[in-house]
Amino acid sequence: MLGGGGTLRAFVRALSGRRAAAAGGGPPSALLIRHGEVRLNPGSAPTDPNGSTVTVRRLLSTSQSSVDPKEMRKFQLLAHKWWDEQGEYSALHSMNDIRVPFIRDTLLNMGGTYQQGSPLGGIKVLDVGCGGGLLSEPLGRLGASVTGIDPLEENIRTADLHKSFDPVLAKRIQYKLGSLEEIVEESVETFDVIVASEVVEHVADLELFIKCCSQVLKPGGSLFITTINRTQLSYILGIVVAEKIAGIVPEGTHEWEKFVPPEELERLLEANGFSVETVNGMLYNPLTGSWSWMESTSINYALHAVKSGDQAQTSQTEPLSEMESEQRSATAGTSV
Repeated sequence: MLGGGGTLRAFVRALSGRRAAAAGGGPPSALLIRHGEVRLNPGSAPTDPNGSTVTVRRLLSTSQSSVDPKEMRKFQLLAHKWWDEQGEYSALHSMNDIRVPFIRDTLLNMGGTYQQGSPLGGIKVLDVGCGGGLLSEPLGRLGASVTGIDPLEENIRTADLHKSFDPVLAKRIQYKLGSLEEIVEESVETFDVIVASEVVEHVADLELFIKCCSQVLKPGGSLFITTINRTQLSYILGIVVAEKIAGIVPEGTHEWEKFVPPEELERLLEANGFSVETVNGMLYNPLTGSWSWMESTSINYALHAVKSGDQAQTSQTEPLSEMESEQRSATAGTSV
């Protein structure tokens, strides 16, 4: 854990040692890398480093939207770097080592029918804020039918291009340019699973976002969220260290006020018909570039919630509890 002064100082030195690399385009602090379901104001036309116009989806005409135009500006220039495992999104690549098994094992422990080679076969997944497809692809390889949505066109292009190299993924994954609200307009109670990884800390209206998730999720369906807590420690590591001391990311990139405490997220979920089953703390080690589970949720955490409905989930409490215990003792090297 990162609570001790000596460990924190070591963490700062580790990040500072990477500052030069970051200045030349290297990876920023992994605790702070976030991609989300956000977009630019209509009519703006940003460009990428090569001078090409970055096209984004227009905002809905509705007066309410979960998307935050400011957040899109933070990520628009990184759309072409999603699959650089040593670049800005390196921590999201390594996060797959624990978040993919977390999703897979939770679903199997809920009574899913295991198919050899395709443990998630027959499951319809919505990946909200899919970015370049870093989470969509491993879920597709596990047999799931995945729909990835993102409001930034460059992200969708990157994701589509990458999946095209694998004929199996090309059949199992479809990417859509758009927002969660637009999915609600198209269909209701369509998906078995929703994943929103490193997204909720960027949305403009978190309550609306949760309501939309509930509307497109089938009764008894699962919602998986990974995000960052709003604590003094997350402020020190996420804002002071990474932005002001190490200079790995520009000042102002992250808004500590938008980090979401698990208690706040649980209240919103329960108010919208969800039962929160699991909340596990996550820890990133900048020295090894790997993630692991931990007891404390003071920095990053993963949450699993089930939508109330016809499919009762009470009988699943015991298996989930056992799985949670195993996950917390697991290392970041878990294979998928």
